[in-house]
Amino acid sequence: MMDQIQALEKKLAKLEIKIRETEKRLPAHSVKPQIMTELFELEDEYEALWSQLKALKAKPAVPKD
Repeated sequence: MMDQIQALEKKLAKLEIKIRETEKRLPAHSVKPQIMTELFELEDEYEALWSQLKALKAKPAVPKD
């Protein structure tokens, strides 16, 4: 389970970078729909991964025998 958590945390970190880079490409005026769509998709993916991570962390650790 720890491997899954670490993998999700890495994906979240990479997505955060992509989101910030996409936000930097947003012009002050006349925002292009493609950029907004990309940003929304990245944010949706981030939220989905965040939910998965929270669910994994909420599960009690099962001791190995």
